[in-house]
Amino acid sequence: MESTRSLRSGVVRSGLGMLLAAFTVVAQAQAFPSKPIRVIFPFPPGGGTDIIGRPVCEEVSKILGQPIVIENRGGSNGVIGADVVAKSAPDGYTLLIHTMFSHLANASLYPKLPYDTERDFAPVSLIGAVSMVLVSHPSFPAKTIAELIALAKEKPGQLSYASFGNGSGAHLGGELFKMMAGINLVHVPYKGGGPAIADTIAGHVPLHFAGIATAAPHIKSGKLNAIAMTSARRSGFMPNIPTMDEQGIKGYEAVVVFGALAPAGTPREVVKTLEGAFVKALATPALRQRLIDQGNEPPFGSTSEEMATFIKTDLQKWAKVVKESGAKVD
Repeated sequence: MESTRSLRSGVVRSGLGMLLAAFTVVAQAQAFPSKPIRVIFPFPPGGGTDIIGRPVCEEVSKILGQPIVIENRGGSNGVIGADVVAKSAPDGYTLLIHTMFSHLANASLYPKLPYDTERDFAPVSLIGAVSMVLVSHPSFPAKTIAELIALAKEKPGQLSYASFGNGSGAHLGGELFKMMAGINLVHVPYKGGGPAIADTIAGHVPLHFAGIATAAPHIKSGKLNAIAMTSARRSGFMPNIPTMDEQGIKGYEAVVVFGALAPAGTPREVVKTLEGAFVKALATPALRQRLIDQGNEPPFGSTSEEMATFIKTDLQKWAKVVKESGAKVD
């Protein structure tokens, strides 16, 4: 009899313990966030991640009611900053805002990463995308994709294109174009978009896959000729420029997408709180217009599930491009 009472007492204590643990987890999730959030930008200050990430974080901070502290941790095409987040506590207080282009391509560009690109991160939300535009020096004879392909086939390996670095969106976007068009262009990497576009304007390199916001004033002034957008649809920023797809490279798309990630293992309730804050922030008319004016395109906010699907699809896409093109990083 005594043993039965002890067993029942143990079961009750165990049940109460489980309920208390569950209540604690729920209470912690409901209390999130209760302190400042650190957001890692894995590139030096002043780049595209800063341009889109800082105003978004400002709005998210207002919604969550907590300060957001931004840290630029540049190096190795975003690997160093991403590794900081992958190894951080999975509590929602350390996040990563990264270009998905670099983050996903790095999985194939680097023979060994200090983290697993899919397994070690929890998707939160896609926050925006920047199209690129293939531009040329005004003296370059090809003005359309058809003319460029014809010229490249006449002069295989004699035409070059500039990018803002090995492993960048411009680099892999160029390699994807070469593969789909069946042509041979020589890749010329630069240490950033500024030097690349300057040399294209000066005529030192004939072609450049440039960020649309960077290229726009030079296109408008006539210093550069716009051949094609790299997005699936025409850009609302410069709607007169036709896409690669429109000009015969069917299915071509190479867009620099930005997204927020948390460490793997972050409680689902916390991820959903963060997701909701990013989606609400990006629905703010003033912020949306600011991003559009800087050349950003939708998606302006997504669910974590939508981001996970995007990651899976693009991880495979850029792995194929890296393998078939033999692309390398610095």
